[in-house]
Amino acid sequence: MALSNVSIFPLNTVLFPGGLLPLRVFEARYMDMTRDCLKRDEPFGVCLIREGAEVGAPAVPQEIGCLAKILELDMQQQGILNLKTLGGQRFRILDRRNGAQGLISADLEPIPPEASATVPEEFAACARLLEMVVADKGKPVFAEPHAFTDATWVGYRLAEILPVPLIAKQKLLEMSDALGRLSILQRFLESRGLAEKAP
Repeated sequence: MALSNVSIFPLNTVLFPGGLLPLRVFEARYMDMTRDCLKRDEPFGVCLIREGAEVGAPAVPQEIGCLAKILELDMQQQGILNLKTLGGQRFRILDRRNGAQGLISADLEPIPPEASATVPEEFAACARLLEMVVADKGKPVFAEPHAFTDATWVGYRLAEILPVPLIAKQKLLEMSDALGRLSILQRFLESRGLAEKAP
C-alpha cells in the first residue's frame, strides 16, 4: 500500500533497515519536518543524494531509500537539533514534489522485507567480523537485538560499516537477495585480506 506525502531527507549517506543514523538538523525545513514527524509519530524518508548537496536548493534523491523513525532528540545548542534515528522499511519513490521551503515530499511504495535466511557457512566470516566489531567497541554500534545468524541483518550491518563507495552502498540497499548481498561483501573482505576465500 502506497504511503502519501512522506517528507524526504536527501543525504550523503545510505540508511539500511535496522540501522542507527545520528543527524544534526539546523535548516528550517528539516526543523519543521522533525516537529511534524514527532507530532504525528511518523517516519521520514532518507535517500542518498543523486544530484545536488545536503544544504541549499533541494537535492535530487535516489529513487530507493529507507524510512527513518526518530528515537531520541535533544537541542544542546540553540538552533541545532541532534536526532537519533532508526532505519525502518525500504521504499521506492513513486512521485515527489518540492515544497515552498524546499522540503521534498513524496508518495512511496514500500518494498517488502526480504525472506528470512540463515548465514551459510561460506559467509561465516561476515558474521564473525561483526561480532568482533561489537566486542571491540564496548558500546552500542548497532541497534539491538543483534542477529548474527540472519543473512539480511548481517549484510545490512556490514554494508553500513565497510569503506565502500556510497553508490555501492546504494546498490546493496536496492538488492533484495540477502545471500547475493553477502556474496558481494564476502568478496570485498577477501580482497582486503579480512577473510579467507571459502573452500
